[in-house]
Order: sequence, then structure tokens, then C-alpha cells
Amino acid sequence: MRWTRAVVLAATLSIMIAGCGAGPSDRPGVAVERQRVGGAAPTSVAPAPPPSAELPKTDLAWRDCTTPTLDLLGLGPAPAGLVLDCAEYTTPIDAGGGVLGNFRTAAIRAKLPQTPADAAPLVLTSGTDRSSTATLAGLAAGPASALLAARPIVAVDRRGIGSSQPIDCLPPEVRKGLADNAQFGPGANDPVEAMTALSQDGTIACRDFLQPYEGAFDAQHAADDLEQLRRQWQVDHIALLGTGNGAKVALSYARKYGDHLARLVVDSPEAVNADAITRAEQRLAGAEAAMTAFAQRCTAISCSLGPDPRAAVIDLVNRAGTGGLGDISAAALLTAVSGFLGSPRADQASRVRELADALSAAGRGDRAGLGTLIQRETSATGGDGQFVNRCTDTQQPPTPTKAKELMGTWGAKYPVFGKNTAIELMECAAWPVSTAPAMPEKLTIPVLVLGGIADPVVGNAGQASVSGALGAAGARHAGLTWQGWGHPVSTHSSCAQRAMVDYLKDAKLPADGTACPA
Repeated sequence: MRWTRAVVLAATLSIMIAGCGAGPSDRPGVAVERQRVGGAAPTSVAPAPPPSAELPKTDLAWRDCTTPTLDLLGLGPAPAGLVLDCAEYTTPIDAGGGVLGNFRTAAIRAKLPQTPADAAPLVLTSGTDRSSTATLAGLAAGPASALLAARPIVAVDRRGIGSSQPIDCLPPEVRKGLADNAQFGPGANDPVEAMTALSQDGTIACRDFLQPYEGAFDAQHAADDLEQLRRQWQVDHIALLGTGNGAKVALSYARKYGDHLARLVVDSPEAVNADAITRAEQRLAGAEAAMTAFAQRCTAISCSLGPDPRAAVIDLVNRAGTGGLGDISAAALLTAVSGFLGSPRADQASRVRELADALSAAGRGDRAGLGTLIQRETSATGGDGQFVNRCTDTQQPPTPTKAKELMGTWGAKYPVFGKNTAIELMECAAWPVSTAPAMPEKLTIPVLVLGGIADPVVGNAGQASVSGALGAAGARHAGLTWQGWGHPVSTHSSCAQRAMVDYLKDAKLPADGTACPA
């Protein structure tokens, strides 16, 4: 069912560290006791153990959706015994009661035959990066299954994304123009100005379409939807995993509903309180690092891109940017590339040939394989709901003048993705600027923070940023860094999954600064 004014106005719509090495840490290895100035000696008091997550008392009406979900996402046959169940539940558009009406929120549950029936579920949100359904399906379809073998995982799609109630607000020509970074059509000679105009048209169309609910798509409202699931389950505490942009949702939940958190894992988070330019450059650095890792792997297996895969990709991007790939724009090409590099599938390193063969074939004039990859990734990351949520989350977009300057600067510094990322900055230029969601003020549970060194979706600066915010809230926390490429860490690293299993069971944090090998 798609969003329409009639629908919106309706009252109701019905996730030990064997194999992990201890890496460097900037924290002291032992406690440092300062000299006392009078008074009694301090008494060491062990913190009270945090509560445990609980089994749902009133569960959702689940139905098997394994095959259609994996087919839709192009993930192939399900691993033996994997079961994906889908369900919906109703959430208020505004939990505060200021706006009437309800919203249909989608959830998907993954479990294996060995998943204990008496283990409380882990709730997952990946925010706007891709649907939470796609993130969970990628984890479930991959070979790293320690986490899923320990407990079921329930992913909740953000409003208007994935299987949640869709939004259909962008005019087709605006949607296509934004996806292509305004490479084709009026104003193509000045893509920054053309993207600015498309942003204006898209913003007007979507905000008018959603009125008066256009302000209900931020991280705080997404946190309210998770809270509604907790209430639906009739439990006091849940365990929560926020990946990428979903970390913002998870931290909003911790601020608003921290008393109901038993465990919190923040995986590959965006940097907090960062403007659009800073966040985009962090993402660029991660994407270029992931491209380097891909190129090294490609060279090692003598892939079809030749002896210098990075140069081959850059050449293809330049050709696409001048019309050399027909109706495939440079932005669309990079959508396929970044989608592969950021895929949640844990077996992506063994699928390098798939992307290499599609790109090399496109270079020879056969664009069918590349077209399929573009279509698949666009459907996962480029919907109208993602435009609305992504723009709602954007802070301090640049001026067109600054974006034009960055086209040159980033184009030279980040030769694969830089120029197009600078143009893409204008996608949300016309959307009203939002304030960054407030961080938790006080958090008593220990928190596990994961990060990767070559993350093409958010970069690697968010781990330290979020750790600082957690420290300010008084939360004990530990960071674990994965040495591989991809996003998020929890779907790729069996080492990280084992650390998560221990943490989710007994609130046991690994040593801060732990490193997991690629």
C-alpha cells in the first residue's frame, strides 16, 4: 500500500573473541589512582549488572517470507534451514499525540534451526542506508552465522523504506534526475545548479504530499517505532543493534527510552553532530579505501578488469560521465559499485568477479549485467522514502558555490567517487535544515561500538565520535575495529559476531581497542 493523502489521514493502517587480536588502545591498561586529600579511602563498588532482554509475551503475526525476500534482494537461495518471517504492526504517526493517525511499520525476523527458542530477539535498524530488511537478509544469507545461531534477529524498516508503508511523492523526472546527478536533461552543463533545482522540485512535491506529517520522518520518530514494538511485545527491556545511519536511531532510542534498553550495539555509526560536507568526506575516504581493497583482491585473482582494476574503474566512470555508456550515468555506475562495496553480504570478497565482469563487459558495450546491478541497488537505496528520511537527517548542506569547489577538490583527491559525491551533496539542499538529534544524557548499560577501516557507507570516523558521546553520558563502552572492507561490521566479521554473542549474553565487553582481522 502506498502513501496517499487518504491513507495518511486514515485513523489506522493495518542482533571469547577467538581469532581476535588485541589492538592498540588509548585507554590506560590499569586503573590510575590519584593521591587522596584527606577523608576515607575510596571504596570500589562493582556496577550493578544490566537487565536482560526478554522474550515477547505478545508476538507479531509472523508469516514465512524467506524465498520472496531473498529473490527480491538478489541474494540467491537461502542457506540450509534459514527462515525469514515477515510481519507488520501499527505505530502512531506522532507518539506525542500532536498528530493523529497511524502508520504501518514492517518487521522481518531471521532464525536458523539451531537458534534457541528461548533466546530473546535482537532488534536491528539500519536507518536510511538501506532497508533494515535488506541488512538482515544480507547477514542471514552470508556464511557468518554465530550471531543468528545464538538468538533470533528482528529488523524494523524505517518509515517509508523497505516493506514499511511506502512513500510515492517524487515526480518521475525528478526521481530519475536525482539518481543520475542531473547528468541528462536541462541544465546538464551545470550539474550542481541542476541538482539544486531538482532538490527544490522534489522537496516541494514530497513535503506537500506528506503535509502535515512531513516532520515525522526523523530519527526520533524512528525510535518511537522501535518503542512501539517493545510495547507490542509487552516486555520491559530489549537488545538493540543500530548499523550505519541506524546508529542515530538507536542513540535516539537510548536517549528517549534508555530505561528499556538491556543491550546496545552501535555498528559502523555516522559521526554525530557532523555537517553534510564532513560526513560526505568521511564516506568518501571509506569508499576509496574499500575500492583499494577491492582492486587488490581483483588483481590477486586476475579478474577481468586487468592489471590495474582501480584505473579501469576510473576510466569507466569518466566514460559514463561523458555519455560513453549510453543512458547509464556516472552516478548510476557508481551506485552499482558503491552498492557492491557496501553490501551487507558477508561473502562479497568471494564475489569480486561478479562486479568485475559486469564492469568490464560494460566497457566493451554489453551493459546488461551492469544494468541489473544498478537496478538492484537503486531499489535498495534510492526510493522516495529514503529521499525523505535522508534529507530529514541532513545537517548543514553546502551552498552551490561550495559544491562546485568540491567537485574539483574531491575529484582530484578521491578520483573514483569524489566528483559525483560533491554533486550529490545538493540532493537535499532545498530541504529545511534540521538540528542534530540530541545524544543520550545518561546511559547506565555498557555499550559495544563496532567500526571498520574501509567502510564505503559511512567511513570510519563515527566510531570515535560516538564513543565520545557515550562517555559524556557516563556509559561504559568498548570499541572493536574490523580490518576488512564492507558495511556493516556485524554482517561481515565472525570475530565481531563472537564478541557480540558474549556481550548480548552476559553484558561482557571485549577489551577496548580490540582488532578483528579481515
